Order: sequence, then C-alpha cells, then structure tokens
Amino acid sequence: MPSHGSLTKAGKVRNATPKIPPKPKKNLIPRRRNLRNYKRRVLYSASAQASA
Repeated sequence: MPSHGSLTKAGKVRNATPKIPPKPKKNLIPRRRNLRNYKRRVLYSASAQASA
C-alpha cells in the first residue's frame, strides 16, 4: 500500500518552528476549583436542560 505523501518531507515544518517554553501555570485552590466545577456540571447543565 503506498504511503500518503513522501517520507522525505516528513517533519519539515515542525522542526523549523522555534521552540517556545511553556508559560508557568498556577492552579486554583481546591475550594474554588471544586465550586467552579460544581456550577459548571450541576447548576448550569440543569438549567440548560430545563429550558430545552
């Protein structure tokens, strides 16, 4: 089975792009994170289902 595209061109663009270091991420404190997830899962999804 023939390959999809030539293998000599593989990875050219990805190797040419400059590597940017990732930004440091600060996680939310657990109480805030859990409250946000609760609102997103339970409250907003329930109100969306009730209106639909």
